[in-house]
Amino acid sequence: MDSRLQDLLGIELPIVQAPMAGVQLSALAVAVSNAGGLGSLPCAMLPPETMRKELTVIRAQTTRPFNVDFFCHAQPVVDPGREQAWRAALAPYYAEFGIDPASIVAGPGRLPFSAETADVLEEFAPPVVSFHFGLPPPQLLARVRRWGAKVMSSAATLEEARWLEAAGVDVIIAQGLEAGGHRGHFLSHDLSPRMGTFALLPQLVRAVRVPVIAAGGIAEQRNVAAAKALGAAGVQAGTAYLLCDEVTTSPLHRAALKGPLSHVTALTHLSTGRPTRGIVNRLMRDLGPLSADAPAFPLATAAIAPLRAKAEAQGSGDFSPLWAGQNTRGCREVPAAELTHALAAGWS
Repeated sequence: MDSRLQDLLGIELPIVQAPMAGVQLSALAVAVSNAGGLGSLPCAMLPPETMRKELTVIRAQTTRPFNVDFFCHAQPVVDPGREQAWRAALAPYYAEFGIDPASIVAGPGRLPFSAETADVLEEFAPPVVSFHFGLPPPQLLARVRRWGAKVMSSAATLEEARWLEAAGVDVIIAQGLEAGGHRGHFLSHDLSPRMGTFALLPQLVRAVRVPVIAAGGIAEQRNVAAAKALGAAGVQAGTAYLLCDEVTTSPLHRAALKGPLSHVTALTHLSTGRPTRGIVNRLMRDLGPLSADAPAFPLATAAIAPLRAKAEAQGSGDFSPLWAGQNTRGCREVPAAELTHALAAGWS
């Protein structure tokens, strides 16, 4: 039995819960960690005080290892011309909902890992820290290392995996094209060479010495068994947890996940400015899931936010980010511990 991941991270089961900003806080992370897996708290959208509050809850409710996750993108410079084109593309929807575009204030949406974030983390010394979109600057990564944390990061290509290993990460997450949420690529924004999980995984396993976790399409025992057979040291599941008791998935999002078209997903950057997989909605159908007008990540969010709010108030997910991977078959309305143990059964 391959126990590299368990030995390295101090967990009982080789199951990592994917951090899912916007649909979870500490409750899901605690439940998965207490079940023997590695629970994760998504922190990319949390202000410092909220992050401190959620970490306090985690420390109070589990003695098991847990993970905290951050984005480490470079903040873009606002391009007025691109912003204007984006607002023009959305103008018919603003008119439909009676929204004055001049009232919409542009904002960053999501902030990268920073010294201020590290200050909060040092109070709690989380045992595992994961990053999306590469790694933070060396001086910030060194701060994480100083309290003994293990570091994980996502790779969408073989080149990214080799880059991460050279930078000293402890675990690489092989993110296949099937995965829900934001793509973790960072060396290139070209989507054409992206591979599915079970094509990418064995290439990474052969190329690097550190443990590799399979992510993307992992929602059932058979997926876990397949990942193990291809050399994964563990698996990361996200979409499978979206209907669990401990998540904060909205009623609209839950309905979409349980609906007949939950399998119809696409990569889109309309909601945030960076490719993200979600269930196809009206905005994606009308504009096409990928639009050259959308501002760079994370600046696209501000212009979409009022449309989302208006539509959701009417019971519609037409402008909502209904994030989900391609495999929604494993989504079940059960306690997260039960799902964690069910997935782990595929490893034995």
